[in-house]
Amino acid sequence: MSRFQVKKVAVLGAGVMGAQIAAHLVNVKVPVVLFDLPAKEGPKNGIVTKAVEGLKKLKPSPLGVAEDAALIQQANYEEHMHLLKECDLVIEAIAERMDWKLDLYTKIAPHVAKHAILASNTSGLSITKLSEVLPESIKPRFCGIHFFNPPRYMTLVELINTPTTQPEVLDQLEAFVTSGLGKGVVRAHDTPNFVANRVGIAGMLATMKEVENFGLTFDVVDDLTGKKLGRASSGTFRTADVVGLDTMAHVIKTLQDNLSIETDPFYESFGTPAVLKKLLELGNLGQKAKAGFYKKVGRDVMRFDLEAEEYVPGGQKADEVYARMLKKPAAERLRLLRNAEGAPGQFLWAILRNSFHYAAVHLGTIADNARDVDQAMRWGFGMKQGPFELWQEAGWLDVAKMIQEDIDAGKALSNAPLPEWVFRGPVAEAGGVHTAQGSWSASQNKFVPRRQLPVYERQIFPEALLGESNLPDWRTAGTTIAESKALRTWTLDEDGSPFGGRVLIASIKNKMHAISPEVMEALMEALELAEAEYQGMVIWSGDAPFSVGADLEATMPAFVVGGADAVESIEKELQNLMMRIRYAQVPVVAAIHGMALGGGCELAVYSAKRVAHMESYIGLVEVGVGLVPGAGGLTYIARRAAENMAASTGKDILPFLTEGFTAAAMAKVGTSALESRKLGFLLESDIIVPHKDELLFVAINEAKSMAASGWRAPHKRLFPVAGRSGLATIKAQLVNMRDGGFISAYDFKIGAMIAEVVCGGDVDAGALVSEEYLLTLERKVFCHLIAQPKTHERILGMLSTGKPVRN
Repeated sequence: MSRFQVKKVAVLGAGVMGAQIAAHLVNVKVPVVLFDLPAKEGPKNGIVTKAVEGLKKLKPSPLGVAEDAALIQQANYEEHMHLLKECDLVIEAIAERMDWKLDLYTKIAPHVAKHAILASNTSGLSITKLSEVLPESIKPRFCGIHFFNPPRYMTLVELINTPTTQPEVLDQLEAFVTSGLGKGVVRAHDTPNFVANRVGIAGMLATMKEVENFGLTFDVVDDLTGKKLGRASSGTFRTADVVGLDTMAHVIKTLQDNLSIETDPFYESFGTPAVLKKLLELGNLGQKAKAGFYKKVGRDVMRFDLEAEEYVPGGQKADEVYARMLKKPAAERLRLLRNAEGAPGQFLWAILRNSFHYAAVHLGTIADNARDVDQAMRWGFGMKQGPFELWQEAGWLDVAKMIQEDIDAGKALSNAPLPEWVFRGPVAEAGGVHTAQGSWSASQNKFVPRRQLPVYERQIFPEALLGESNLPDWRTAGTTIAESKALRTWTLDEDGSPFGGRVLIASIKNKMHAISPEVMEALMEALELAEAEYQGMVIWSGDAPFSVGADLEATMPAFVVGGADAVESIEKELQNLMMRIRYAQVPVVAAIHGMALGGGCELAVYSAKRVAHMESYIGLVEVGVGLVPGAGGLTYIARRAAENMAASTGKDILPFLTEGFTAAAMAKVGTSALESRKLGFLLESDIIVPHKDELLFVAINEAKSMAASGWRAPHKRLFPVAGRSGLATIKAQLVNMRDGGFISAYDFKIGAMIAEVVCGGDVDAGALVSEEYLLTLERKVFCHLIAQPKTHERILGMLSTGKPVRN
């Protein structure tokens, strides 16, 4: 069978989800046409145009860069049906009305290309019922494709087949969604609300019911059910506000309409909560209506009080004792919560027990295996662990007995007993549902391994669930060449592995992958080894961030003991490392995921190539701690300005310098790999990878390819700088900003010093300088600033609060 290629996608429906799905397709370079109804007044594409314009204003941004909204082709069903013939994938994302969807399918069916896949983004309607109106020729190529909101950021996509969907269609779509869109795929059964929303919304309803039982307020519940519980930081009620209370009500209604006490023993807990009914009546639909469970009034966050039917002051927190309980090991944590005397502790045990109970009872009908449930809750609801993982970690049979005792005592939401497989047989013997052999399938009564599709060969270290001991761990995999507390140097090149290809991997181990003197020394040693014995080197770690830069906690004691001279020595070593990487005799590839800030950004830009995950946030942020980039960041900005000028017809370097200067002076961070490229921290030749778990695979292959093509380090060259005239122009702009109150006097001082370095200091415009010359200027300015009291205030503020101090 020929390879399925997605050259163009049509998205039907320019609502919140449809428009954002189109935006994400643009992010990953997939041409897309967005359809909606013809507008009744004005241009026929008016509805789509409004939706596309709205994408530029949404936060968090669905677009990597706002101007890419223009790449979304606009269409309407009256004039542009012929465009469907050009599309390999058609995603329907209109409102959740079965009759509307069926009517649309009837209209588009004659225009869908013979090879194209048609998929519905319904959040819970029956895919099989939706397929019934389709011609027989399309049914084998029809399925469900459920994205989670917001689609750029949420990993989960559920794929749902019908009895007539061809298996290879799902395989093809899974490959595209995984590698092309960067998503995690879970295959769901065609049951109401599929997997994540079935378990997640049932969990939210159960939580709301327990909130009533225990008399807790929304803010206290969100404090308990956010990061402290290993879930999304927005907790329960803020998450509902973000999702939209009307959307949540619709998903609840799907449960109510399509289930019964016979098909779901928890059905009685699916009633729409009184508080949700009241908020819907008031039109307070959550974040989009600027009022829901919460409402912001000025700087204050108010919470809704059902009894008073008005908003009252919020911001309450739970007693700190419960936070301490939640930090305990899993087994101890659950026992403490179950035996807690206070309502918050009992509430937490109740919602966890309910989630375990619900997932176990329904595993056999909603999902192929327990892995799909846990991955769905991780990827779709932002949980650190799915329900089965936590249960397994806490002691499978011990927790099972506690759950069953509560069921028997009438404390649970349903009197349905835990399934027999929980207590007897392979799961009980293995101590849980996830094993090296696979994850438990209640419907097949056996452990089933992960799907083996070619696309997953690109994930050398796939995200593992607790208990999946067969999957390799990047911290210990391969052959370790050298290892310290700060850095592991290793390779996958063993026993004919297809991944290695004589490429050395350097993984920073420090907290937040900060660059300490120990990291510098180990990277220098790794470079020497790579040049002697390998084809290339990749700097990569299996967890984000790439690096938050120089280790301030390690630098400040050196300053206290040895003053500016000690700091200059450290900065010189760091600069030497960057230059060593730039002029190494083998290609060094930086594989970036998450933040690459300050020295982390410099580590990336001095590498021969960058392979960045779409969600990479890159920038020079030293201004926030009262410093300037000191490891070559400003030298890089000056050099790139000269290179960009040389590649153009312009002869004035200043226009090419402005963006880089502004990025450093304003501590701008790219909010995506695409925006980081726009800021100059990634080049057009660098590679942006949609899926984080493919990053190492791509980086290793880039290093191998560069070596195979005869890559050599660049020549050291002199290059022109803007000089004193460019410096005067920039300073004049800074004066205006200071006098207008946009920046502080200290910001002005730092900005002027940044300008001095990137312009080359007191030299003529166009004067030729070396990298070493600019690095010396950088060090001088850095060491001057680190001795200033206002810089100390900024550093201490950042270390103590994690937030920049503006003084």
